[in-house]
Amino acid sequence: MIIDLPNTTTSKVSKKLVTIREEGGAVALGRVLTLIIATELGSEEAAIEAANDASREHPMRVIVLLTEPGNPDVEPRLDAQIRVGGDAGASEVIVLRAYGAVASNEESLITGLLLPDAPVVAWWPGRSPVTPASSPIGRIAQRRITDASAGEIPVEAVASLSDSYRPGDTDFAWTRLTHWRAQLAAVLDQAPYEPVESVEVSGAADSPSTVLLATWLRLRLQVPVKYKSHHRGNGSSGIHGVRLNRRSGAVVLERPIENVATLSQPGQPTHDISLPRRSLRDCLAEELRRLGPDLMYGEVVTRGLKEFDTEVRSNG
Repeated sequence: MIIDLPNTTTSKVSKKLVTIREEGGAVALGRVLTLIIATELGSEEAAIEAANDASREHPMRVIVLLTEPGNPDVEPRLDAQIRVGGDAGASEVIVLRAYGAVASNEESLITGLLLPDAPVVAWWPGRSPVTPASSPIGRIAQRRITDASAGEIPVEAVASLSDSYRPGDTDFAWTRLTHWRAQLAAVLDQAPYEPVESVEVSGAADSPSTVLLATWLRLRLQVPVKYKSHHRGNGSSGIHGVRLNRRSGAVVLERPIENVATLSQPGQPTHDISLPRRSLRDCLAEELRRLGPDLMYGEVVTRGLKEFDTEVRSNG
């Protein structure tokens, strides 16, 4: 069910939600958090779809705040839409389209619609504030999710994570590494139990996850890491592969094509492994499982990136 409320106020939206609950169309019971999605007009549907899918694991209220930057002179107006039932997964979705001066006070648009006594998670699927934790929405959220891959120059966006980081921040460039990190850790837990002497990491030139993976490996293994990036047309997008050099031979995990990786180890047959690029839904659902700070991510972006020598990150 979709209910449109043109030229409205947040107070009227809140009252309408109460009416819907009283009439039995939707209930707030069981909602475990409030997810705020802050993005630009016209780019919201993919994020809403991901939130609806993730809500089946994390029932929540979703507030989508859409603003139109660059139009300060447009007539101030707030249009709202409430989605419940089959149009909202296991959540209730409130879409706020703010125009003109109304869009300048994001916090006041949101606070009256938050679930009481429930954690707040903020997600910027596209462009994000320079320092998310200091932004109007970031100040009221326990967790703040950004996506460096949405930046104009994604690899440079990763570098800025170090300066902007506050406990509670995370980025989908890191979340996309979960399966790679798990697979590499599993390999190193198997015999022969030899130390890694050096590492080589390769990926697409526009892949911020590749930089974070190389940083994580250097931080955890304390060995030289060589980082190579390739432009489009040379392998798949994202991470291409990791080579762990040990005395008995190299362990190589490569993904030459989308979704399938090949694992090669000395003295063992080569294995094909399902290693697809993670969807928005998978990344969001994972981050919503953790409402406290991600300590490893914090260590990687604050200490790891600063220690990651520029020569290691050069192309070649």
